[in-house]
Amino acid sequence: MTEVSTRTTAPPASKAATRTLLIACGAAFIAFLDLSVVNIAFPSIARDYPGTATTTLTWVVSGYSVAFAALLTPAGRIADTLGRRRVFLIALAGFALTSLLCALAPTAGWLIAGRLLQGATAALMMPAALGLVLDSTPRERIGAAIGAWTAAGGFAAVVGPAIGGALVEVFGWRSVFVINVPVALGLILPALRIPVSDTGPRRGPFPDPLGTLAVALGLGGLVAGVTEGQRWGWTSAGTIAALGGGALLLLFALFRSTRHPEPAIAVTLWRSGSYALANAASFVFGAAMFAWLLAGPLFLDAIWGYSVLASAGALTIGAVASMITATAAGRVTDPGRRRWVGVVGASMFAASAVWLSTDAFGPDAAFWSAWVPAGVLGGGGVGIVVTVLGTAAASALPPQQFAAGIGMNLTARQVGGALGVAVFAAILAANVDDPLAAFHLVFAVCAGIAVVAAIITAIPSRVLTGTEQE
Repeated sequence: MTEVSTRTTAPPASKAATRTLLIACGAAFIAFLDLSVVNIAFPSIARDYPGTATTTLTWVVSGYSVAFAALLTPAGRIADTLGRRRVFLIALAGFALTSLLCALAPTAGWLIAGRLLQGATAALMMPAALGLVLDSTPRERIGAAIGAWTAAGGFAAVVGPAIGGALVEVFGWRSVFVINVPVALGLILPALRIPVSDTGPRRGPFPDPLGTLAVALGLGGLVAGVTEGQRWGWTSAGTIAALGGGALLLLFALFRSTRHPEPAIAVTLWRSGSYALANAASFVFGAAMFAWLLAGPLFLDAIWGYSVLASAGALTIGAVASMITATAAGRVTDPGRRRWVGVVGASMFAASAVWLSTDAFGPDAAFWSAWVPAGVLGGGGVGIVVTVLGTAAASALPPQQFAAGIGMNLTARQVGGALGVAVFAAILAANVDDPLAAFHLVFAVCAGIAVVAAIITAIPSRVLTGTEQE
């Protein structure tokens, strides 16, 4: 990721800085929107590709996360080397092109390939956008700028179900990708006017290409093994090769990153115990959160028979609750209090998942008596945990590593999310004859994972909250 500017003076924010922030927020919005709108479109996608196993189709979700997570850290160094504005513009154009590829995909294979490429362009776009913001923003305004940038991603999660539901209902699932094209192209023109001072190419080596490739293939292997293990057979050569090979590649990437001058994984950030634990909690909670987010629309479609618009409305309840609690959690500045607020948030999510795993969520719809309170509880917990862990990770590092810290925290959450979706797919495949039991088991597993995240978050403040200085 890019680093905070080292300017000693702090002039007031200019119109150019404000414009740059708005453009970056727009980029964050469409990048994170594509995580939420695909969830609501997933049942329709599955119906259009009836010959493709549901486990394989979950790569439409996890493929984006894998590519995003694998390339996010080296993308920051690429932006520093080639120029942040240049990389940002290329990534925006690439995001539009890959979105169009997804929209026109004739087969599930093409759609998954498009999502992998789309995740890669999003990974290039995010650190370049954040670097532009940090370069143009006075030091004392950086916190507010980062808050606005982060809020854009949160807002995408809130409106994603509504936007996705409306598009799918009226135009079909392909429209959730088509909509990215004019938005991305609309950001390119104002981005051309971003001042080039402090954003030009900088001398320095590119990030380790071998390590980056090992991360991508390692994550892909683990996700493939967990996702397809039930279909391939857990003791089959393919499953063992995917899981074993993926684990070995990730270990190789970690080992190489400890010795390479431009590592694919920013392992030096983990020297702070509080930062490492915040990312561990983000990884664990990400697994539960992503599986929960995908299971929701599928449950509403397959078990309660909701239409796309009805599902979108139901999912919006949790998304709005998440935005409200995230705003409230962001106001907690004391590290000790913030830690316990995070524990409460993870516990809320776990309680919601436990509820979803019971007979209260049976074959007959129970919107007001069950879905609404469970959605508020779970969505509210998500907003708290994501905000608390992101703040803890950032505050554990010195200012010059702030942007890199945010990027690694996003990476940890995305990696956990990809594995969580893989576990979700494996559970569905193992219980194909009893989908209600499968969903109940998925939610029970999500609850258990959230409890683990709560335990990690509860580790004493001297370890987790960033009060240690290293």
